[in-house]
Amino acid sequence: MAVFVLVAGKGISQTVTAPKTDQAAFAWEATTHEFGKIKQGTPVTYEFKFTNSSKVPLVITNAAPSCGCTTPSWTREPVMPGGQGHIKATYNAAAAGIFDKTITVSANVEGGMVTLHIKGEVEPNAKPVQP
Repeated sequence: MAVFVLVAGKGISQTVTAPKTDQAAFAWEATTHEFGKIKQGTPVTYEFKFTNSSKVPLVITNAAPSCGCTTPSWTREPVMPGGQGHIKATYNAAAAGIFDKTITVSANVEGGMVTLHIKGEVEPNAKPVQP
């Protein structure tokens, strides 16, 4: 004689990963800017604008350029949900040629960082005509 036992599984649980609500989120107008052709020795600046599209304050802890030829500045205070902020990138345009520089923005967002790009071509200054 065989006896079968049926046990109800009320104590079984599933692990569900909930979305992280402590992370902010950037909504960028653009993450790349093309300056086109610019004159050598004439610095150029572009302001990357964003909106905090999350429900928590967005805090930028750093904006690191890929080289010393680019100087970033950024919104230093926390950006509240729905609020706007910026990363301003100034390229010094000292060297002639094509450039593609990055600014790595560290913040309390998924992945911890976002990379912005500035691109263009620095045209060499015309040499003066010798008499």
